[in-house]
Amino acid sequence: MNENILGLVAGGITSVAMLPQLLKVLKEKNVEDLSLMMIIVLIVGLSLWVWYGVLKDELPIILSNAFAVLVNLALLTAYFRYREK
Repeated sequence: MNENILGLVAGGITSVAMLPQLLKVLKEKNVEDLSLMMIIVLIVGLSLWVWYGVLKDELPIILSNAFAVLVNLALLTAYFRYREK
């Protein structure tokens, strides 16, 4: 198997891991059980992976982690929109 295909498949699977959580939050408008710190740490870590991918010129790393950053930024936005004040 081509290593780029393997990287894209592996990255694709892990980058969609938070989609069910995001969809649940958007549907229920409830972020009570989410950890703000976990979301922030995850966004920072994924952003560093994107940077690493750029430095290494590795498209699978860049694409999968950039998508995951976007999903988690949407989750962070939802967190602030739906949290109880």
